Amino acid sequence: MSVLNHYQTLTGLFRMYNYTNTIFNQLLTFLPKRRFDQFVGQHNGDRYVKKLTTWNQLTVLMYAQATKKESLREVETGLMTNPGAWYHLGIKTIARSSIADANKRRDAVIFEKLFYALLTQCKEVTGDTTFSFKNPICSLDATVIQLCLSLFDWAHYTKMKGALKMHTLMNNRTTIPELITLSDGKVGDVTAGKAMRLTQHLEKGSIVVFDRAYIDYVWWHKLHKAGITFVSRVKKNTRVDVIGQHAEPIGVLVDEVVLVGEYGGMKKYPEHMRRVRYLDKKTGKVYEYLTNSTTLSALQIVEVYKARWQIEIFFKWIKQNLRIKTFLGTSENAVMSQIWVAMIYYLLLAYIKFQTKFNHSLLELTRMAQETLLVRRSIIDLLSLSVRTVQKVHDPNVIQLSLM
Repeated sequence: MSVLNHYQTLTGLFRMYNYTNTIFNQLLTFLPKRRFDQFVGQHNGDRYVKKLTTWNQLTVLMYAQATKKESLREVETGLMTNPGAWYHLGIKTIARSSIADANKRRDAVIFEKLFYALLTQCKEVTGDTTFSFKNPICSLDATVIQLCLSLFDWAHYTKMKGALKMHTLMNNRTTIPELITLSDGKVGDVTAGKAMRLTQHLEKGSIVVFDRAYIDYVWWHKLHKAGITFVSRVKKNTRVDVIGQHAEPIGVLVDEVVLVGEYGGMKKYPEHMRRVRYLDKKTGKVYEYLTNSTTLSALQIVEVYKARWQIEIFFKWIKQNLRIKTFLGTSENAVMSQIWVAMIYYLLLAYIKFQTKFNHSLLELTRMAQETLLVRRSIIDLLSLSVRTVQKVHDPNVIQLSLM
């Protein structure tokens, strides 16, 4: 049954019994609960648990994300003011000590696996877009999340600073992350990129774009032999030997066939590469790109690299709208759990937006969910409104609208 039909059925039941769960209850029904229970069993998440189950912990962390709570005290206070709501969520305790203990000891890999299970579910409804490239195209990059080293002593970055990195492969067609790896701040971008095993994850013909932090000729050659196209910026000190013209430069300064690197570098990547040099007339800056593509036009290569800014926007969005800079615990497991739940919440909203053809932005949906999370209305009502009209959801006389 499709999600739309599922909610049409639910809407009919709500009218029949004159009862509606909270928006939060309905959001949680989109999660693959059976798969989650399997992950909990695999990692003994509920062994010896009396009150705060793994599902309860997930629910509390999701609540903290949705309502932008910055401490366990805020989480506890927020739920205490809505006792009926958290009772119907199946939560038996909201004590700070119980939540803190669960965040510290319950393996964060459970939430990581739930993220990928939900990602598979998302891919089923995010295929049709107006993206301009036929080939699958992904951006690979990392963002640094600053941490206080005195509190997060496991997150080494420099002698004086702590940090962790979120290494992400993002699908530019759907703006949804395909792969995420979390590491401390010392792990290099290219080291994490190689560990992601893109040759196993990306299909032949895919395009992956990254910046100068990912230059590694041996790795590039593996991508090339796997039939994956890459596009990268050129470092200033990179030796580039021109051996011919690829094509008459149209819209760009040069379009050349080159060998890259010193003699040792040429052995690591023995194939010919292509260099495109482009002048941005708006800024006056000149950009140089390296690629193994022989079929894309020079201007298409420029556009491919410009598409990399999607991942920069993604990083900026999650830092501004998700709780991944202030944490509810200081242990490594607590931080990892919170980040994975944050990404689950992002995927959940993206899934709902795609599946229901929500006409407004993901940011608007996030703000609307924040304002109405514990309101007892059908989610159909919420999705038919906007940020400006969301107060209607609080009106018990509002007419339920169909998405048809």
